[in-house]
Amino acid sequence: MKIELIQGDITSIPCDAIVNAANSKLVGGGGVDGAIHRVGGTIIAQQCAEIRQQSGGCPTGEAVYTDAGNLPARFVIHTVGPIWQGGMKNEPELLANCYRNSLLLADRLGVKSITFPNISTGVYGYPKEEAAEIAIRTVQEFADKLHSIEKVIFVCFDSENVKIYRALLSQ
Repeated sequence: MKIELIQGDITSIPCDAIVNAANSKLVGGGGVDGAIHRVGGTIIAQQCAEIRQQSGGCPTGEAVYTDAGNLPARFVIHTVGPIWQGGMKNEPELLANCYRNSLLLADRLGVKSITFPNISTGVYGYPKEEAAEIAIRTVQEFADKLHSIEKVIFVCFDSENVKIYRALLSQ
């Protein structure tokens, strides 16, 4: 499996699945979540509403999917990252679960390429370097367990995250 790093807008990167840093109610919020809902169109909101009706939403660390609508992808995998509370509320394991469960779901869907944002590092306040370490380590640990995924792309919106990911990936 190939791992790439891109700085840019995750909604413009062609791939099979875009991971959305969603909230537990699966309603478009700010940041990546809001951008994915805006660009993807109403089909994403409609399918998120169906998921809410069936299961109440998506718990932290879990993942669900919808169609990608107008995005350059087939699927949106919605995962809910933990809100940073100092690291004593199981945040590292919950964040790793976001990546694990997104990868497992993508593999079940037959996805060949998947893009990840910097989950939980925006309004949820997760420290960026620690979050990047968890993201990279989890993806690398799962590389041999996945059947369909050929490429994982970390898409960083800002240069600070790009520098962090670049340094970690070069080790």
